[in-house]
Amino acid sequence: MAIPFLKGHGTENDFVLLPDPDGDLDLTASRVQALCDRQRGLGADGVLRVVRAKALPDAPAGVDGDVWFMDYRNADGSVVEMCGNGVRVFARYLSDHGLVDGPEFPVGSRAGIRPTTVHPDGTVTVGMGRVRLLGASTTTVGGTTHTGLGVDVGNPHLVSVVESVADLDLTAQPGFDREFFPHGVNLEFIETTGPAEIRMRVHERGVGETRSCGTGTVAAAAAALATQNRSTGAVTVHIPGGTVHVTIDDTSSTLTGPAFFVAEGTLTEAWWNTYA
Repeated sequence: MAIPFLKGHGTENDFVLLPDPDGDLDLTASRVQALCDRQRGLGADGVLRVVRAKALPDAPAGVDGDVWFMDYRNADGSVVEMCGNGVRVFARYLSDHGLVDGPEFPVGSRAGIRPTTVHPDGTVTVGMGRVRLLGASTTTVGGTTHTGLGVDVGNPHLVSVVESVADLDLTAQPGFDREFFPHGVNLEFIETTGPAEIRMRVHERGVGETRSCGTGTVAAAAAALATQNRSTGAVTVHIPGGTVHVTIDDTSSTLTGPAFFVAEGTLTEAWWNTYA
C-alpha cells in the first residue's frame, strides 16, 4: 500500500497534502506528528487531507456531502477549524488536478464553506467569512506584557501592536489568558509600515512560530484597521514568508496570496504503520 502525498506551501507556511477522497486513511495524531516532523517525516506546519465531506464523520452540518473538504491538522496532531494558507494550497490542488469546474468553487472546512478563486498567475483568493472582534486581552513575551485585540476568523487570534516585530523572541510559547482563550490561540504581533501596510510575525497554536498564518493575516488586518477606528478596508500584510493582501467589509473578508507545490511522491506502508 503506497500512500500518495504532495508537499506545498502558501507564503512558506508549509503542508503535507494527502489525497483521500473516500476517507480511507486512518489519520491519527501520531501519524500527523510524524509527517510534520522535519527529521523523521516530510516536515510541515500541518497536514491537509483532501476528502469529500460525506466521507468525514465530523463534517459540520450544512456542508454538502459532495463538497471537497479540507480536513486540516496542526503539526501537533490537533484538529483545527480553518487555515487561510492551507485552503489556498488545497484549492490550487483541486484546480490543478481537474477536480473542480472552473476557477471559482467552494471548499469545505470546520469553519464552514469557503469560496475560492484560482487566478491564472497561480495566486488564490479565499473568502474568509465574517471577522468578529472579541475584545482586549494580553500576551507575555520575554517578560513583557502586550495588550492585544482578540479576533475570530473561524479560529481564535490575539493581535498585538508592537514597535518592532524583529525584536521579539517567539521561540517559546508566549503567555496568554487561558480563560479568555480556553482552546488556545494564535498570537500575532504587528508593526505599522504604512497607512494600509503592516509587518507581522505569528506564534501558531499547536505549531510554534511559522513563516505565515493565513487566518492570522486577516486578524492582523482587522486589528490594524481598528487602530484607525475603521472596521473595513484593504491591508497589505508582509510576513516572513512573503506578502498577502486582505480586504475586510462589514459582512465578509478575503485573503489573496500565492500557493505552490514543491514535491509529490508516496509514503511507504512500513513508515505509515510505524506511527499508527
